[in-house]
Amino acid sequence: MENQMFCFQCEQTAGCTGCTASKGVCGKTSEVAKLQDELTGALISLAKANISKPIAPSASKVMLEGLFTTITNVNFNEETLAILIDKVHKEKAKLSSNCSCCDCQCQSVDYNMQKIWQANVDVRSLKSLILFGLRGMAAYAYHAEVLGYKNQKILDFFFKAMYAIGEDWGQTELLPIVLEVGEVNLICMELLDKANTETYGTPVPTKVPLKIEKGPFIIITGHDLYDLKQLLEQTKGKGINVYTHGEMLPAHAYPELKKYPQLKGNFGTAWQNQRKEFDNVPAPIVFTTNCLMPPKESYFDRVFSTEVVSYPEIVHIGDDKDFSQVIEKSLELGGYKEDTQLTGINGGKELTVGFGHGTVLSVADKVVDAVKKGDISHFFLVGGCDGAKVGRNHYTEFVKKSPKDSIILTLACGKFRFNDLDLGEIGGLPRMMDMGQCNDAYSAIVVALELAKAFDCGVNELPLSMVISWYEQKAVCILLTLLHLGIKNILLGPTLPAFISPNVLDILVKNYNIGPITNPDDDLKKLLSK
Repeated sequence: MENQMFCFQCEQTAGCTGCTASKGVCGKTSEVAKLQDELTGALISLAKANISKPIAPSASKVMLEGLFTTITNVNFNEETLAILIDKVHKEKAKLSSNCSCCDCQCQSVDYNMQKIWQANVDVRSLKSLILFGLRGMAAYAYHAEVLGYKNQKILDFFFKAMYAIGEDWGQTELLPIVLEVGEVNLICMELLDKANTETYGTPVPTKVPLKIEKGPFIIITGHDLYDLKQLLEQTKGKGINVYTHGEMLPAHAYPELKKYPQLKGNFGTAWQNQRKEFDNVPAPIVFTTNCLMPPKESYFDRVFSTEVVSYPEIVHIGDDKDFSQVIEKSLELGGYKEDTQLTGINGGKELTVGFGHGTVLSVADKVVDAVKKGDISHFFLVGGCDGAKVGRNHYTEFVKKSPKDSIILTLACGKFRFNDLDLGEIGGLPRMMDMGQCNDAYSAIVVALELAKAFDCGVNELPLSMVISWYEQKAVCILLTLLHLGIKNILLGPTLPAFISPNVLDILVKNYNIGPITNPDDDLKKLLSK
């Protein structure tokens, strides 16, 4: 039977091979999947049309918007996808209107994504790594641009790499582009780190309660700190509290955000639990980025979206950032009648955030001294995307079984598996340090590089191990950055990406010794013996 769609970009893809039926595991329909392919093909054609030409700001903007839109759990809306495809076509038309040097096929006909999906498996694998890495990086570049931070090298690379995807290239030409995605993503994460810290201040260690106070409140989820800032401004003095959810949790550590008294705490855990946690919740929920799941009827009328997030019939907050409808819905629903104590997955009642590179490096002398004295034996970076697939409790058990003299660095939504655990301290340093959102992998990289300098060794010689969970495309660009830096012995799970072919995996194993997670005891034994 002919496939109704083909998508294998997320960790939960059907059968670990690809979603091919009328609806993907994420909930998007085959029609939406086809439109996402059309959009991607149009973007590849836009890149081809721009070859050897200056790239207009409007073209860069639509490139970022288009790539970001196709990340898992961002857009489920045929109408808004069609509008965006039209925007890409209009951008291409600006370039082709005066062109007479060729037959303009690269500009008038969109690239057919079936050329990738039906290609040689190794070519498909490498092109997928490039494309999915670009999608993740586009989200970071988009958030930085919202705050007024741009880097032309980053913007130009999107076009270079999308052009490469559309060419009939083999492994020799594509492999360098794969690693270049990682190289440019490092610059992009650094840019977003600069944008966030210069706009909102350097994160500081902060305890975040999980108690929801009685009365009207709003839940805001995703990664967009700018949207949170606008919401906090507009809820001042209105008797409405604001609670973060998912990847918005690290916002509590930024001085320019935590100063708002109505930013009270965090609601719920990671994205995959939202349909349970939001069921009949007496408050509106604002989705600023992924991960949106198809809302249940019990809370559909109180879901709002911003930026590129889109779902049919859900109210969308436009570029004017007018959250008045959200505020009205909060007052209408009224919130809980009494204070309601929520907990983390392991029963904890508060979380601690704010251990970005600024905080950790401010006590670098203590960290180095503790390692030299033998008080700290090992560092584990345990984090990444969370998800619903069975096997992700591996990360909880890994952290619980980690040596008592080890430090756990964590980031992104994968930390919700264990971030409410009390692991104690080592010499006044908390054993668990939450470094922030997924893009704050940059903080982990900075800390690792600085520790390597302090000990006069390479990163791979440090007592540092990385145990990464992945789900969507931002994890892909982060992984490629780690590979670009030459970091080896990464454990990845809960399963390896379906889009990595056996031959490409063999390259990764031979050059970087990357491998799958197995079980906590064996993984700890392996990592501690390196």
